[in-house]
Amino acid sequence: MKVGTDSDLLGALAAGGSRILDIGTGTGVLSLMLAQRFLEAQISAVEIDDGAVVDAQRNFSTSKFADRIHLFPTSFQEYLTRVPDGSFDSVVCNPPYFHRSLECPDSGRTRARHSSSLPFEVLVSGAARLLVQGGRFSVCIPPEVHQVFVSECHKNGLYIADQYNIRTVPYRPTKRYVLVLAKDIPAQMCEHDCCMRNADNTRSDWYLRLMEDFLLCGKL
Repeated sequence: MKVGTDSDLLGALAAGGSRILDIGTGTGVLSLMLAQRFLEAQISAVEIDDGAVVDAQRNFSTSKFADRIHLFPTSFQEYLTRVPDGSFDSVVCNPPYFHRSLECPDSGRTRARHSSSLPFEVLVSGAARLLVQGGRFSVCIPPEVHQVFVSECHKNGLYIADQYNIRTVPYRPTKRYVLVLAKDIPAQMCEHDCCMRNADNTRSDWYLRLMEDFLLCGKL
């Protein structure tokens, strides 16, 4: 699985804390970005796909954050049975969100992309259960599932604290939402309109500033 823009955005915008859970870590990019941003954080990374587990373990073990990231090769459903309520300050997930599209014949990509492997109600209720009161749940989702996802969050006592409306270019509609949801009712919801590219297709100043700390070569 390649590292995508969704993961980059979520890794740079997600809420942190001293105890962070990364659900469906894949190659581990979210955990690594969070470890870089939050220097005192202990991070638990859950992944069900065998191939992704191998990649994530290699990436974690060769990073300078190896002692702060702990990989659990299991499903989130199984992980929920092992961990007490209120174990995390922050839960982060780039969730599978294709509800009704054809499933990919590659089983690993199907698990990563289709909500049949991790239904919203399981993901959201599990995240709410594992968060401390006042904790934060951060996700990246497309517009077509925004309403149903937020509704599921409300059912479980999670409310939007920050919503980042991400457009690729100024003249296009919102392509992704990065949501930071609180396990309490925030004083206000902060909405941020963000664009990744300028009208001439060059990288926007916002996106360059957001990503500059994560680039090995120093530029996009």
